[in-house]
Amino acid sequence: MTARAPLAILGAFALAIAGCGGSSRHGHAQHPSRAQARKPPAPVDPVLARLGLPPLHDASPLPGYLMIADRDNNRLIIVNPSHQIVWRFPTPGELGPGQQFAGPDDAFVSADHRSIITNEEFSDTIAVVSLSSRPRITWEYGHQGVQGSSPGYLAHPDDAYLLRNGQIQVADIINCRVLWLNRAKRIVRAIGTAGDCVHDPPHALLQPNGDTPLPDGGVLVTEIGGWADRFTGTGRLLWSIKTPTDYPSDAQPLPDGNVLVAGYNSPGRIDVITPSGRIVWTYGPQSGPGELDQPSLAVRMPNGMIAATDDFNQRVVVIDPNRKRIVWQYGHRGAPGIASGYLQKPDGLDLLP
Repeated sequence: MTARAPLAILGAFALAIAGCGGSSRHGHAQHPSRAQARKPPAPVDPVLARLGLPPLHDASPLPGYLMIADRDNNRLIIVNPSHQIVWRFPTPGELGPGQQFAGPDDAFVSADHRSIITNEEFSDTIAVVSLSSRPRITWEYGHQGVQGSSPGYLAHPDDAYLLRNGQIQVADIINCRVLWLNRAKRIVRAIGTAGDCVHDPPHALLQPNGDTPLPDGGVLVTEIGGWADRFTGTGRLLWSIKTPTDYPSDAQPLPDGNVLVAGYNSPGRIDVITPSGRIVWTYGPQSGPGELDQPSLAVRMPNGMIAATDDFNQRVVVIDPNRKRIVWQYGHRGAPGIASGYLQKPDGLDLLP
């Protein structure tokens, strides 16, 4: 969307010059040629194109479509800033024979913009869903409702990502490891060892529940118990910091090098922490309509607002970090439901495009 505004301004400026910069020999205003009048086509975002969704021109605090993993309603939905559901999965007929879709805990668009990957934490599985107006499950890993640590098994997988190289990255919470899987369903790399559950990075991890990919190929790992760890692409530990709560969830890197992390507590909180562990910003009302109840993910959006899942308050919220106020929400605080406008334990989100 932002790429079109400068083109429109330049186009208008060029037309103004053509119309006002003088007259022809016969005293008539010159008209722009066909080439000058022709505007370049607006770029089409590949994600929105695959879903058949129009671009948005809304000044809402939500600067795009929002995908929500509506865990206890067993669905993924995409909503627009006007609170309308514009896409959902699954609908009748979209699951193949023998396929299940139970408790999607997170959902992220793949790096190549062709798929959505979701982890079904309490079903111990991962699913890749085609990104289209007629989605299908195209790849799965794990065994429904069966925990394990041997190849092919997971135990409470969290934050699955489909990376640009085609590998799947996932935090395997109960097994205390972060895994990288190839499309042939083989483990190609790991941080931590199954059964070795202690905070001792890079050798061992304590119940990692977040594994955010980093632009340099590294990973930001969040450990239940109170730590966030930054690793390089080769698995070398750069730093490990103590978080403000004992249940940090899904730490996210910020452009300035700081970390945004949700505290999965009640009341909940969201903090920005420096790599040295200093808290520089906090949102955490202790009561009232702004209070959070076990938020599991907070993400800074391109407009500077912070989107967060307020899991046990049954809503997703957008927070203005300057005013520390909720300025947009989907869902009704404390009222679970499946009807339009309602959620039930929303645990994941991703902003489109």
